Amino acid sequence: MAAAAAGLVAAVAAAALSALLMAPGLTQPHGEGPPEGSGPGPRGGAAAERRPTGRMDQALLLVRNELPAQGLRLAALSGSCHQCLYQFLAFVPPSNGSLRKPSTAAVMVDTQHPLTLLLNGSVGDGELCKIQYHFGEFGNYSLVVKTLSTSTKTVSCDLVINEGPINSYLPILFAFLVYVGILAILIVGRLFMKIDPVRNWVYKKLNPRETDRLINSELGSPNTTDSISSDPTPRLWSTAPRQRLRSLDTFRGLSLIIMVFVNYGGGKYWFFKHESWNGLTVADLVFPWFVFIMGTSISLSLSSMLRWGSSKWKVLRKILWRSFLLILLGIIVVNPNYCLGPLSWDNLRIPGVLQRLGFTYLVVAALELLFTRAGAESGTLETPCSALQDILPYWPQWIFVLMLEVIWLCLTFLLPVPGCPRGYLGPGGIGDFGNYPNCTGGAAGYIDRLLLGEKRIYQHPSSSVIYQTTMPYDPEGILGTINTIFMAFLGLQAGKIFLFYKDQHKQIMSRFVVWSIVMGIISAILTKCSKEEGFIPINKNLWSISYVTTMSCFAFILLLLIYYLVDVKRLWSGAPFFYPGMNSILVYVGHEVFENYFPFKWKMQDSQSHAEHLTQNLTATTLWVIISYLLYRRRIFWKI
Repeated sequence: MAAAAAGLVAAVAAAALSALLMAPGLTQPHGEGPPEGSGPGPRGGAAAERRPTGRMDQALLLVRNELPAQGLRLAALSGSCHQCLYQFLAFVPPSNGSLRKPSTAAVMVDTQHPLTLLLNGSVGDGELCKIQYHFGEFGNYSLVVKTLSTSTKTVSCDLVINEGPINSYLPILFAFLVYVGILAILIVGRLFMKIDPVRNWVYKKLNPRETDRLINSELGSPNTTDSISSDPTPRLWSTAPRQRLRSLDTFRGLSLIIMVFVNYGGGKYWFFKHESWNGLTVADLVFPWFVFIMGTSISLSLSSMLRWGSSKWKVLRKILWRSFLLILLGIIVVNPNYCLGPLSWDNLRIPGVLQRLGFTYLVVAALELLFTRAGAESGTLETPCSALQDILPYWPQWIFVLMLEVIWLCLTFLLPVPGCPRGYLGPGGIGDFGNYPNCTGGAAGYIDRLLLGEKRIYQHPSSSVIYQTTMPYDPEGILGTINTIFMAFLGLQAGKIFLFYKDQHKQIMSRFVVWSIVMGIISAILTKCSKEEGFIPINKNLWSISYVTTMSCFAFILLLLIYYLVDVKRLWSGAPFFYPGMNSILVYVGHEVFENYFPFKWKMQDSQSHAEHLTQNLTATTLWVIISYLLYRRRIFWKI
């Protein structure tokens, strides 16, 4: 019954998404002319008929030069590119004065971020005009440059909309409504199933022989034993005690599902991709959250193993083995692109997500195992301050982590990097006005290239698009691993709060709030509440300290909310995120390995459509949720 329901939900979701997102008005016929009956826009004329094929996140700009004496040089600067050089787009020759025919040039401009257009004249190289504008996707625009007065030679630059852009965010709204509709159907169905006649009728239709006994029973419902054996999923509003904190698996599953979605492409929207350098997008949230909850799980699992009598040497062997498997999976299974040929050491990427998780797990778990103290969680150890009873007994751990942070600061700001200023945190390329084009990542990039080699790190960093960097840079490199350990250690602290204040819901939630406020204050100081002007900006590529404190601030608040809803008030079972959270390694490895195979990917009718990309990516992500649910129903869990 559950498998059939899950399959039905998947089919309904995929069909609804396909039907709605591919509906007329959400897609754009690229490269075609205007609809029948609509003439060319103002001053569009023949130039509009020669428009190049439109691409996603681009608009057509026709530059019309009506100046008879000089040509025009058009350059652009993206609003997301900090302290960047203007990039040359086109040269427009002078107009033909005798024929009174203006000269034109057509260019494609980016629509993801606001642009600043700069027009310089070819005579005297003077700046004629500067325009800031956020172009719309698949829009058709004209920039008309002409002289207002021949006596004063005043030049005007007018931006005209020939064809209006499409609303590229409508597919997100439709997808949201589809999933809300499915959720509403499931909630209504669950409420109906609480009505005895409806429940008995459904059971009888699905399994008439078995349900004859249930229908004729005293209450007309399964007894406790049958319920537990037939459905391992706890009831949504169950009051039975739970041994396992479902909020942790729900938190992990939420992070994982967002990670799968953005890895699959996120509908090709810029905010579902990693930020080019400083700042945050949705894609930048999930990996540190996954690291955070891994630290929380370390605290709970090690405590449980030691409490059940496992020796520290046995636990250490398990930690070493699990770390080894995570690193091996990352290097051999996930990272290589076998479609490009056999595995080769010459260009094998050594850093990676699983590699960093494996090494972080090794350090944090070994640190916890080494300095854990018997009786600390039970409160038998005396501490000078009872409010810090989950911190003071572990002071050696804090000293170790703070020493790691000092090492990160010294290497980042004091290590000499050839051709770069000390303490450089920028992207290189055309950033910082092009003064340091080969300094991407500063010390972090230099250490990776020096120790691992340029060919064994990530070749296409997120900075290569906006900042046009050419140096390879790995966001999962060596130096950033130090702050990943710090992130997991903060998650470890959350786990200790669960252990020290077991079943004391108010104490747990209040401490989460305090930790969130402390991390938020540190982030505000480090960044000066600014994206670019802080002492240490928030940067996922560098895994800067401010990035870790900001993400941990969010993580404590998110964990508090999920804990309150799932484990305290039990208003939510954690579904559907709970299921992938119970099989996180399988889902992560599986989504990477089968990324390019049907039904997770198929040939698109229009590869330049956000709607079609979003349909494919959401369908693939939904399938992994369903797979994890079916595995959960059959009690299949891949643990390493």
